[in-house]
Amino acid sequence: MASPVPPPGAAADWTVPQHWDDLTDEDHWVWDTLFARQKTMLHDRAVREFEESVEVLHLSRPGIPNFEELNQKLGARTGWKVVAVPGLVPDDVFFEHLRNRRFPAGNFIRKASQLDYLEEPDVFHDVFGHVPLLAQPAVADFMEELGHLGEQAMAIGQLHRVARLYWYTVEFGLALESGKPRIYGAGILSSFGESHYSLESAKPHRLAFDLKRVLRTRYRTDAFQQSYFVIDRFDDALRLVRENDFASLCKELDGVPDIDPWVADTDELLAA
Repeated sequence: MASPVPPPGAAADWTVPQHWDDLTDEDHWVWDTLFARQKTMLHDRAVREFEESVEVLHLSRPGIPNFEELNQKLGARTGWKVVAVPGLVPDDVFFEHLRNRRFPAGNFIRKASQLDYLEEPDVFHDVFGHVPLLAQPAVADFMEELGHLGEQAMAIGQLHRVARLYWYTVEFGLALESGKPRIYGAGILSSFGESHYSLESAKPHRLAFDLKRVLRTRYRTDAFQQSYFVIDRFDDALRLVRENDFASLCKELDGVPDIDPWVADTDELLAA
């Protein structure tokens, strides 16, 4: 199935200029406000590598990062670059970018009235949430691997499996650090409310990471998560996808019922 036609002003790969010089004082204020609030919240909640990478990439500088400057630092670390897009892009376009070590980031930021929630990912979610860990080689390699898995999954009609893997790792993953769960998923890292909820609320399940279980578990996009998968180390995700044959796993799971995210057996729960 062909991708939708790119919107006016976008290239064939859906990229657009960042137009950093057109950003307003309010745009930069929103970034700075979100950044300061979230960086404070994440202290001792995010994996160490996240905080280290924020400093390595100089994201602490005031204002929305200029992608050209950011890419000089990120490219020198792992060969990745951030490309501006006008919003969500088609799956095949997204995975093609990942295969080529390009991360699509929105060229817009939420309004001051939307500090706590925005349904469509903006530059704060994309850059603050995703980009720091792309400076870590294991994450950089894992994201490229997901690009190849996405291409493979579309060819065999299993895109929903890769979407679940992406969701429960890249977006909403937790990892053990000094024996305690810490955040590495961008959807949590960029969310003030879910940063607290994911680690400290008694409501969600926190499950030991199991690849087959992840590939079977549905998810919701309109609420805090009902289940989080906790991996031993956040960079173990790369090893897991390389050690398993994705097509064979999908074939094995064909016909096996999906799992609702609010359902968990007692023996699956991670000890508090």
